[in-house]
Amino acid sequence: MLAVERVCQIAVDPEAEGALGEYFRRTALFLKMMLQTLERIEAGELTRATTEELADWNRELYEDIVGEAYARSFANPDYAVSRLGKEYGQILSFVYAELRGMIVYAFEGRLEEFLIHMELFLQIHAELEDGQLPPVKQLRDDVYWFVSDYCDVTVTARVREQVDPSLSFARDIIMEVDLQDLRYLYRFGEYVSDTELRMSAFLNTLPEEEIVKIASVFTEGYRIGFEVTGKDLSKKKTVNIRYCLGFERIIREAVKNFEEMGLQSILYRAAISRVNMRENNKIGYYGTSPNRQYDYDHRGDAAIFMDSAFVERRIGALKSAFEQYKDLARGHAGPAVMEIFGEAPFVPEVKKSVLKLDEKQQKQQVRANSLAAQITNEYIPGEERSFTIIAFPVPDIGAQFEDIFRETVRINTLDYRTYQRIQQTIIDALDTGRAVHILGSGKNRTDLTVALAKLQDSEKETIFENCVADVNIPVGEVFTSPVLKGTDGVLHVSGVYLNGLLYQDLELHFCDGMVSDYRCGNYKDEEENRRYIRENVLYHHDTLPMGEFAIGTNTTAYVAARRYHIEALMPILIAEKTGPHFAVGDTCYSWEEDTPTFNPDGKRIIAKENACSALRREDPEKAYFNCHTDITIPYDELREIAVLCEDGSRVPIIRDGRFVLPGTEELNEALEREL
Repeated sequence: MLAVERVCQIAVDPEAEGALGEYFRRTALFLKMMLQTLERIEAGELTRATTEELADWNRELYEDIVGEAYARSFANPDYAVSRLGKEYGQILSFVYAELRGMIVYAFEGRLEEFLIHMELFLQIHAELEDGQLPPVKQLRDDVYWFVSDYCDVTVTARVREQVDPSLSFARDIIMEVDLQDLRYLYRFGEYVSDTELRMSAFLNTLPEEEIVKIASVFTEGYRIGFEVTGKDLSKKKTVNIRYCLGFERIIREAVKNFEEMGLQSILYRAAISRVNMRENNKIGYYGTSPNRQYDYDHRGDAAIFMDSAFVERRIGALKSAFEQYKDLARGHAGPAVMEIFGEAPFVPEVKKSVLKLDEKQQKQQVRANSLAAQITNEYIPGEERSFTIIAFPVPDIGAQFEDIFRETVRINTLDYRTYQRIQQTIIDALDTGRAVHILGSGKNRTDLTVALAKLQDSEKETIFENCVADVNIPVGEVFTSPVLKGTDGVLHVSGVYLNGLLYQDLELHFCDGMVSDYRCGNYKDEEENRRYIRENVLYHHDTLPMGEFAIGTNTTAYVAARRYHIEALMPILIAEKTGPHFAVGDTCYSWEEDTPTFNPDGKRIIAKENACSALRREDPEKAYFNCHTDITIPYDELREIAVLCEDGSRVPIIRDGRFVLPGTEELNEALEREL
């Protein structure tokens, strides 16, 4: 093949001098390694090689972005810009990051995507004239049209892998290999760290009945989610399992359980092309990041191609892809998600060299996300799908990992009946109020009033949902969609871990339910703090509504976090059950507001929308924001949560970190016994 020969020639003679020549030579060497990887996989080395050989191979694939090597990698925008200049460096660093996706294409045998990325490199190299690159605009145009022209390939492939169970690369590995032989981890093509190896080895020590129990909690939550919302699971054919490498023994049991429900499991990898990524989030299955700073550095790479024409092109490709696979999409039931926690908190370094969306592009990104969500909902209707989500620790959490894992299993399997009863007592009190007042204690500056929906028939209606660990594991919260008008004040938390990023001294201001101001204490530069929140909490929106207010009741989980000193490491899924929490973005009922939902006592939940989501029929782009980020205030930072009644009276639920509403005292037992 001429392309292969050309890559090999460039690896020897890049036909350019200095830093530019170094870029082409090193990138060509990477592509040559990709070609060799294809050959090695086809020759069966993945099954024949020893553990040490596989580890060496995996290390070679990722070594240029791991640890200190990243400082001298063209994948690092700082290095690329320092060697090639700002504009050339940013573009070529993006190109190199995109080419790294060829690791996955090689392992999965996705030859079309493999070849078009190799062609991108050769096209850019062909632009050289007398060893120099063309003007920046031409180079940028080359990249723009590559991304745009191949949307039909990249976007269609992404849609198909989400709904087509015949694409069974990961599922086949999980179901067919010997999971006691940890060599299997290297067959995915993901970066394999000590985390995955230790996690898998630990699960292999657990008895089969323990694995079955964990998987059953996970899959039963999914089934019950359909049951309690009155959705017909029998109409569905597929479920998407999202998880992190190392948990395959549990996932294998989950696949079997879903098969008994009549569902085929789809496991697709987190997106590897920027066209299909959403900022720094990973949706799908994935391994430990070889470098979280690398991930963060490239979150704004869409700045190269994000404009109105590209949005129309991508949305057109998305619509066409869903139409092509509409029958498969209609049979999709939604995701079953297994999250992890325990990784070291990550505060990214702020770099001036990285690409950033400008204000106009941010609006285009928001629009693109909105249109994509509308199309997805058209083919996989929200009122017909459900989900479940659960979380477990990984060995990175520390020396007490095994104890913490077992404690997490206990928390995830608490008896829901006790919580259901106590939470109903809390809901009965909340249903008498017009608003709830939340006041922080000590250094916590929270002073927030949340307005509540008004009941028309208190015998048949309720404002809050009694959450009893079906779709949202573990048990322990009551939640509602606040009325925006009248929801005012300050939400503050001293430290919180959101979507893999640490926020210190986070403060959000609300006026009529919308974020009116925000700040945090991560960086010395206040503008960098605001940018950090705007990009990673507001997702480029100018403002977001408060989409959810909840009171967590799982004091057992709170005590466990304090006992093991892992408060900062707890995932929001568990943390949100350990105090009041507030979500910015869409409500919990987005895309299914009109589907009747009832509590166990038979009362219909009437607070399922707000003034924003009420616009869904006339203008969906204004109704939905396509994000939902929960922020929790721990019990020890609370002075009071009180219901504000129409007659001016106050009914306290929590005071000085303890439940004081009659009928809820049992929740304090864990606090008094352990703290």
